Amino acid sequence: MADRFFPNEMPNFIPETAEAEELAEKAQDSLTKLLHLPYKNVAKKIQKSALVLKEKIVEETWVAKGKRVSDYSLYTGALGTAFLLFKAYQVSKDRNDLALCLEITSACDLASRGSGRVTFICGQAGVCALGSVVAMHIGNERLCSHYLAQFKERAVVDDVIRSGHKMATGRCPLMYEWHGKKYWGAAHGLAGIMHVLMDMELKPDELEDIKCTLRFMIRNRFPSGNYPSSEGNESDRLVHWCHGAPGLALTLTKAAKVFNSEEFLQAAVDAAEVVWNRGLLKRVGICHGISGNSYVFLALYRLTGDMKYLYRAKAFACFLHNRAQTLISEGIMHGGDRPYSLFEGIGGMAYLFLDMTEPLDTRFPAYEL
Repeated sequence: MADRFFPNEMPNFIPETAEAEELAEKAQDSLTKLLHLPYKNVAKKIQKSALVLKEKIVEETWVAKGKRVSDYSLYTGALGTAFLLFKAYQVSKDRNDLALCLEITSACDLASRGSGRVTFICGQAGVCALGSVVAMHIGNERLCSHYLAQFKERAVVDDVIRSGHKMATGRCPLMYEWHGKKYWGAAHGLAGIMHVLMDMELKPDELEDIKCTLRFMIRNRFPSGNYPSSEGNESDRLVHWCHGAPGLALTLTKAAKVFNSEEFLQAAVDAAEVVWNRGLLKRVGICHGISGNSYVFLALYRLTGDMKYLYRAKAFACFLHNRAQTLISEGIMHGGDRPYSLFEGIGGMAYLFLDMTEPLDTRFPAYEL
């Protein structure tokens, strides 16, 4: 199990004090030095790195491919590069990033037509959503209307609830199946579906279904505090956004806010401890890597204001900034099957670095609202 993650030898918490800054100046180890720096200093440092990474990512995923789109998805394709460019624009206000973002999004729009894939992360919904936002920022109402018109109203929530009831057992009011498995995680399982449903207008009994489903998952977590990847799976291995404690932590943090619930907050805190202890993965990305796991601490910081969680997000980011590129080049850390993509590769790391400029505004990309 330990071969999936690096032992987390970083201090649990370092308060931001004058003494800590003095220790940063004296530290011989570069990671230790970073950990003792104030958050603002670290945010500026990693932002510079992110902007350099952004240029490399654009070169590899857009320019080197002749500005043609073979994969238009947000997950591993060109739309992920456009999404990163929009985040860079939000941070730096460089309108060249905004213009290039629109150019790539337009190419993704053409490539996605007729695909029949409507999902946000891997389908046309993501293209239309980003396209409409970028068009609004450049003041092009016609283009904005073009993208918005591609969304069609459907009774999605009713269908989701109905489907969940149909597959449910007596122990859990909602359950879903994908590729023959009843997944629990954020990418295509219970945690992700509950997360989305909490953004919808629901009836009291539907809200109760969500609460009872989350309680079912909490009751059936592993003794370690981690969560199964699917119903009946007894392998306590995965600590990813897509499977395991990180995705559950984000959903439970949201539930704590939506339902004003100490019960769900405590469960989120418990899941975050799993992420701190076992979430320093030997992978870099958003979906199943350190970059994605960092958002657990940022979400809890936004909800609680506890500086411990801001420090822990900073610690994971410092580890990435200090060691990721070297570890990837040495083959010790997996850079992703699509190494420049948003969800698998260093695109996600660059996005995290930019996102941390304003920690109270951070959101897991294409997931948290």
